[in-house]
Amino acid sequence: MTALHDSPTPANLEQRTWDSESLQLGPLEPVYASRPRRAARRAQAIAPGLALALAVAAVATVVGQYVPLVGSAVPGALIGIVIAIVVKPGARFAAGVKWASTFILQCSVVLLGAQLSIAEAARVGLSSLPVMLGTLAICLAAAWLYGRLLGVPGDLRTLIGVGTGICGGSAIAAVSPVIEAASADVAYAISTIFLFNIAAVLIFPLLGHALGMSQQSFGLFAGTAVNDTSSVVATATTYGTAATSHAVVVKLVRTLMIIPICLGLSALTARRQQRPVIATAPAAAARDSAGAPASPAALASARMSLRRATKLVPWFLIGFVLVAAVNSCGIIPAGAHSPLEHASVFLVSVALSAIGLSTNVTALRKAGARPLILGAVLWITVATASVSLQALTGTL
Repeated sequence: MTALHDSPTPANLEQRTWDSESLQLGPLEPVYASRPRRAARRAQAIAPGLALALAVAAVATVVGQYVPLVGSAVPGALIGIVIAIVVKPGARFAAGVKWASTFILQCSVVLLGAQLSIAEAARVGLSSLPVMLGTLAICLAAAWLYGRLLGVPGDLRTLIGVGTGICGGSAIAAVSPVIEAASADVAYAISTIFLFNIAAVLIFPLLGHALGMSQQSFGLFAGTAVNDTSSVVATATTYGTAATSHAVVVKLVRTLMIIPICLGLSALTARRQQRPVIATAPAAAARDSAGAPASPAALASARMSLRRATKLVPWFLIGFVLVAAVNSCGIIPAGAHSPLEHASVFLVSVALSAIGLSTNVTALRKAGARPLILGAVLWITVATASVSLQALTGTL
């Protein structure tokens, strides 16, 4: 970013422009430049990196069509990582890659709501909720405990935890902008989740037959112990049609857990960032201008303003809920569901391709094998918890 001179000269006050690399205002363009001109310059800065991410996502989509099990998101991330290592895209791509890995990612989460229906969630029944909520609680607790024991950094263990406990890449996509995770952490978490999804597709059907699970029981098992939707479908399909239908519904209801998890993480992130301010604010507000003790209302205002509280809710999470509500009301035509689903999948591919392109290889090497071990432990923990909770609730 080009800084302004310290002295408030007319040139400084009247001359700024969009830096094509950083999208920040610099000292060449009139401050009163028209909005269309600024938008054009911003688009020009974003275009190279966005075009590269779109190209990688297009190739990944073709790969996903030939190998449905892997989908298109993971190939996009892997291709992006390879390009980042071998080609090392220059600074002119940085702005577009960053935009694709943030805004495009958030838009993909909004479109996920079109796959959910409140009525469909209600049909799952109360009998499956203890298993879903229990496995999620156990997974998040295990991620915190085992992650600390293994020395896995906080953001990375959070991403692996929500990816394993909720819905794989979709949960990671929703949570990463909330906690402001580094692209290297996102890439590592996606790769870890993908690895154990493949293992689930190969092992879980054999385990289901060995335990004598019914179609509904295995559907609940696959819907709670496997992560991405494509892997859930692939795992349940080999067991039976009824298992597949039940697994998909369970998986969609499980996706709703993104909402409270994102809200909680948003509050924790804001609290961590505001901790120095919050620590001194009550002391400053403890007395008014006359030296008298401040009212309880003043102390509460010092801790959390309404404006700050509203900022805890990410805009894309509100969009997710609104789209899901619109879909539940039947406003979205049935014929539009498939195109919207494909659009959401492609946007996730674009975003993860961009994340791959911006991967910090040094950070990945520094992380080592510990996050992978955490993913393995969580995968086993969630699978065990799902079977155990079904046995306890009589649904096995």
